[in-house]
Parts: sequence; structure tokens; C-alpha cells
Amino acid sequence: MKRILQVLADLWQRMLVTFARFPLTIICLLGAVSLIFYLIANGGGLQSLDMMVQKLMFTFLLGAFLGVTAQFLCERFAPVARRRLLVYLLSLLLIGGYFLILYPAAGISFEVSIRTFVAVFAMFCAFIWLPSFKGKFDFNLSALIHLKAALVSLLYAAVLAIGSAAILAGIDILLFDISSDSYAYLMTIIWVFFAPVYYLSLLPHFNSDLGTHREAAAEASHYPGFLEILVSYIAIPLAAVYTMVFAAYFLKILVTFKWPAGQLGGMVLAYAAAGLIIYILASPLENRFAALYRRLFPFFLIPIVIMQLISVGIRLNAYGITESRYYVASFGLFSLVCGVLLIFKPVKRNGVIAVLAGLLAIASVVPPLDAFSVSRRSQINRLETMLTAEGMLQEGAIKARADAPEELRIEVTNILQYLNSRDYIKYVAWLPDEFDPYRKMKDTFGFESAYRDSGVDGGYFYLTSESGEPYVVSGYDIIYNHYSYNGGEKVTNKDFTIEGQNYEFVLHRTSPLELFIEVIDGNGQVLVSTGLYEFIQPLLPDSQSRKKDITDIDTMTAEVEADGYKLRVVFQSINGYVGNDQEQRIDYEVIVLFGVPR
Repeated sequence: MKRILQVLADLWQRMLVTFARFPLTIICLLGAVSLIFYLIANGGGLQSLDMMVQKLMFTFLLGAFLGVTAQFLCERFAPVARRRLLVYLLSLLLIGGYFLILYPAAGISFEVSIRTFVAVFAMFCAFIWLPSFKGKFDFNLSALIHLKAALVSLLYAAVLAIGSAAILAGIDILLFDISSDSYAYLMTIIWVFFAPVYYLSLLPHFNSDLGTHREAAAEASHYPGFLEILVSYIAIPLAAVYTMVFAAYFLKILVTFKWPAGQLGGMVLAYAAAGLIIYILASPLENRFAALYRRLFPFFLIPIVIMQLISVGIRLNAYGITESRYYVASFGLFSLVCGVLLIFKPVKRNGVIAVLAGLLAIASVVPPLDAFSVSRRSQINRLETMLTAEGMLQEGAIKARADAPEELRIEVTNILQYLNSRDYIKYVAWLPDEFDPYRKMKDTFGFESAYRDSGVDGGYFYLTSESGEPYVVSGYDIIYNHYSYNGGEKVTNKDFTIEGQNYEFVLHRTSPLELFIEVIDGNGQVLVSTGLYEFIQPLLPDSQSRKKDITDIDTMTAEVEADGYKLRVVFQSINGYVGNDQEQRIDYEVIVLFGVPR
């Protein structure tokens, strides 16, 4: 028992030291925990506040990483350390500025999300590299320490989570009832707070001259035997086999002269990333496997990456630049440069890999050469070139053409929907105001949206109501317009009042295909409900017609009634993927009407 108490006391002392060392990160983690507690307490969140919660979570994420970077900057440079308070004040200003950018926005866009995660990645590269910059510490050992700290903290958190959950379950079953929210609170504390704090507590003061700090750094730098076995005798052989697969594929290309047109991106990215991590971890090792890997890996990496860049080039030439292609190409160039550097530079210079990764990450989010600006210009230019070549864009004005070639219709549809998904439509000056690529294609271009056949039984479809006729609302008391897409909010709650009585629309995204609608009263009792997927199945177009306009409003209306409570769902549009496609989904745009008994 005495030993256990001593371990707990040491753990608590370690945590207190970490709190003082990384105060900004701790504050941000506590903020994230508080937000999650708030969401748990409110059953998943009050929808009107959900967006603010998301903005705060993004802010705390950025702040947590910025806090670690600021601290390592202070620890590495004595002049900066003497101005630690100023460094943290500047960090707080950056965090506050980031939140002020997010605050007025209607939501967190795809662009903002990517910029945030890229900034976080750049800071991660920075605080791994900083201890080795003109210091006493080797970059390879710094990376090793971070990896060990991450693995140990995850292991401790996993054991703690399993044990704590088992204790709560035992109390719940054997003694007295425990709210299911208790598990959520507990897991939040363990994974959102304890795990990252314990990870930080395992990171030593890398370049400190204090005896205790040097001892801690030396202990943390020890290469554990299990990790040496994992790297040398498992990871390296697996990488070697994967390399042989790529080599065989390369020979196949040389024989067939058929270059890949996009399927290599993810595989090469994973190979290069894993290969570079293994290279860094293998750098301190002296066994034959590690030495052979360090000698040969760069020579195999270069041709594999060149093959991938050619593949990306084919896609760029055919379809222009998008954010994903931008990052795949950037990572390919990064990997190519790393391969060349590893051939001519000793392993002591491995820190250049982290520096280069961080700089490329920053470059990818800073205009005018960032991924978003470049992709937007590429796709708009591509659209204008195609339309101009067909005589549909003349002197900045669109000339509608009903007989446009099928390939043009498909490409125009794809580009416009891409621009719309990124909120880039506003940059296309010659499009009419409030242009909608899903509803105003024919009015603007003279043809409906067109899609390439998936080649399977199923694929993309789009149903829309083109009646233009008003619909009867008599007998109903409330009307609500809702758009539900797979990947959006899983549950949407909308409160309303009729004749002094409280009610609530609850719209559940129960699966990628199903949207379930129910109305509940102030006591939480379900009054009337319906699912939508079963109803719309007969409406789905066949494999020969991916788009269907339905002019009969009754056909696009579903009605249910229970104990005098009436629910009517009028479908405005239904689109998605069905059939054998692995990514089946349906998006619904509906008008929901509800009436109480009279």
C-alpha cells in the first residue's frame, strides 16, 4: 500500500510540475474538457450553441499546441526564456485573434478546418525539432523521446480507462444505479486531459544544464529493447516487402507503358511517411538491419515518389488542381527532397526533415500559393477555358446551350459543385447572383446537371420537385425547413410552441441512408414519427437515369398521423449514392409540417 501511495504521490508531483511548465496548454485542455462536460450535460448539445462550441474547441486545439511550442521556444533560447511572459502574452493574442476570425462566421468551413490542422501539424514539427537546433540534443533522440512519451501515455490512459469503466460497471450492477453520463465524463477526463498532460510530463528539459534535468533527459533518451526489436525486425522487414511491391509495380508500368492515373497517391503517401519515421527511429541503432535500411531506403524512395508525381501530373493535366491533389503533390515533392537529402547528408541532419515539413505546411496555408487559392484559380480557369472553347462564355456572359456535349456537361457539373462545396462560387464573376448548381443549372447553362455513370448497379442520383405549385398547409400549425446531409449533424432539435404547449422536432441521422423525424411534447413523449428512406425507395431513378424531375407534388409528399397529431414531409430534393457503391448515402432537403388535434 505504501508503494502505491508513493507512486500516486510521484504522479501528482509530476503533474504539478507539468502544470507550471505548460500553463497555456493546460488551460486549453481544461477549456476543452469543460466544453465536453457541457455537451454531455445537455444530452449532446443545444443546437443553437453547437457552432460556438465547435469554434471554441478549434481554438483550444490550436492553443494547446501553441502553448507547447511557446514553452519549448523558451527552453531552447535563453534570451527568449527571460521574456517568457511576453511570449505567452503573444501566444494568447494569437489564440484570441484566431477566435475572433472564427466568431462572426456562420460555421467552420472546410478551408478553416484544413488551415487549422495544418497549423497544428507545423507546430508539432516545430516543438519536436526545437531541442536539436544548435543545441546539445540530437533530433533523432528528440523524436524517440516524443514517441516513447506518446506510447506510454496512451498505454496508461487505456489501462486507466478500462479499469475505471470496470469499477463504475461493478458499482452500477452490484450496488446502485450510475448515470450513463458518468462514463462519458470519466473518459473525457482520461483521454482529453490526463493522456496529453502525462505525455507532456514525460518530456524532459532537453538542453538544461541542471543535473536533475540532464539525468532525466539521459533516461528518456534510452532506446528500449522492445522498440529496437519492433523497428529492426518488424517495421523494417515490412517496409522492405512493401518496397518490393512498388518495385514490381514499377516494372509492370515499364512493360505495359500504362501509367497510374491517381490510385498511387494514398499508398505512396503512407509508404513515404512510414518510411521516413522508421528511418528516424532507426538512426540511433547500430544493428545490420537498421544500417542497411538507412543505406538503401532513400534510393528506393526517389523512384517510387517520381512515379507517384507522374501519376499526380496526369490527374492535374486532366482535371486541374484541388486541395487534395495539391497536398498529395506537395508531399511527393517533400518526399523527393528528403530522399535526396538522406543520400548526401548524415543522419545527424535528420532534423531537416521536420523543418522542411513544417515550412511546407505553413506555405500551403499562406496566400497566394496556398492550397485553397491555387485550387480555386485552377478550377475556375479550367471552367472558363472549357466554356469558351464551346462558345458558351463570350465577353463575360454565359450563352446557354441545351445541346452541349455530354463530357462538357459532366465536367461543368463537377466543377460547379466543387466550387459550391468550398464556397468559391462567389469568385466566379460571370455567374448570376445566388446561383445554385443543384437547382439553377438549366436556367443558366441550358442543360441539367450531368454525372458520369459509376459502372455499377447504382451510383449518384438526384431527385427534385419541379412542380412550382403551392402546397396546402391548412390543418397544420407549424412549418420547418430542414437540410440533412450525411456527415452533418447527427441529431437536430428544434423547439416550438403551439397554443402555450411546448413541442420539439427531433431529426435523427440514424444511418447514411436514413433520416428519422419525430415530434415530442414537453414531457419527452413521442407524438408522431416517421423514417424517410422506406418512403423514397420507389422514387429512386434507375441506372440509366441519374436525375429525375418530379412534377407531381403528392408524389414527393409523405404523411403520417397518430392520435390526431399530423406530420407531413414535403421533399424538395433528394440526392446521394445507392446500389453497390460502398459509400452509400442520401441527402434530404425537406419541408416538415406538424399539426395538433382539434
